Amino acid sequence: MRQGKFNWGAFSILSVAHLINDMYANFMPQLLPFLTIERGLSVAKGATLMAAYTIGSSLLQPFFGYLVDVKDQRWLVYVTGLWTALLLGITGLISNYYLLLVVAALAGLGSAAFHPQASAMVGEIGGNRRGFILSGFIAMGNLGLAVTPLVLLPLFNAFGLGVSWVTIFPGLLASLFLYKYAPRQKGRKGNSPGLSQVMKALGKASGELGKLVFVVSLRSLVHTGLMTLLPLYLLAHKFSVANTGYLMFVTLATGAVGGVIGGYISDRYGRKPLIVGSLVLSSVFFWGFLNTGGVISFGFLALGGMALLSSFSVTVAVAQDVIPENRAIASGLSLGFAIGMGGLAVSPVGKYADIYGVDAAVHLVFLLPVVAAVIALALKGEENAKPVQSRA
Repeated sequence: MRQGKFNWGAFSILSVAHLINDMYANFMPQLLPFLTIERGLSVAKGATLMAAYTIGSSLLQPFFGYLVDVKDQRWLVYVTGLWTALLLGITGLISNYYLLLVVAALAGLGSAAFHPQASAMVGEIGGNRRGFILSGFIAMGNLGLAVTPLVLLPLFNAFGLGVSWVTIFPGLLASLFLYKYAPRQKGRKGNSPGLSQVMKALGKASGELGKLVFVVSLRSLVHTGLMTLLPLYLLAHKFSVANTGYLMFVTLATGAVGGVIGGYISDRYGRKPLIVGSLVLSSVFFWGFLNTGGVISFGFLALGGMALLSSFSVTVAVAQDVIPENRAIASGLSLGFAIGMGGLAVSPVGKYADIYGVDAAVHLVFLLPVVAAVIALALKGEENAKPVQSRA
């Protein structure tokens, strides 16, 4: 890496912005219970709102990665936080369902535009510690997901949906700080690869990227399935709502910690061993949770969440290494598209739960990390990887 001293200020600004961005990413699930109470929204329509946001926020990330890598649209990172904040901030004021559906999808575009650009910026300033630096950045996003229920549920419960506009201000502040302090990269001076060169590079790397996307999609399916099914599982086993919420927070928070630890381990011992080992360990810990009791079982649950997300930043770094000249596209594929595909795939798991029960579905989900680990064994190690570069 050509840069000298690591820019901790830029990293801090990008990481805090990521925390705020992902707080908005978990906005709609906190809104839905109040929409059903105050507006009489059905569960089916609520699920459609979530699908609209997911498509906007995840599946379109590679497209925004293309804009960043090829068209040099670096300004995207400065405006996306405000875009998302403005749109989600008015959702509590909208009574028309179809307008709400459009606003949810458009709000997701802000998250889709933020992640490839911000991840590419962090990757560029990370140097030979990119795995660890990316892990810190991504952990802040996971922390944002975890704290959202602690902030929004009390807010909406106390003041109702009409106060949703106050949530605009964190996004506004994040955009202002990004505009002033986020790193400015030098222009490409006419050397940006065209679409044909990008597609050629993606074609050459398609085998490795395909395996990586499959692994990340399965991991995302496990994570989304865990967040969806675990509350139902705990409530069915006579846990209180308060304790269920606490355990969900702990699982997400330990996942954020696991991401930092995983980034450090990957920089020392390699990314492929970390990916494979963490996936296998997550299944072991989750099964420990299912087959023990008391405090020990919840310790296993926390360790399972930690292990599952310890490869989060590492898979982003792997994607960026495969196509180093298109880091934003790589980030969009690994952070957005693959995670979005895994999130959408949770629907069949829900149908499985309807047929065979929540316990059976949880057991199924906790087996999937082993499948992902087997696929990850086919990934190239760093010593065998040959980065594919696109040239104009």
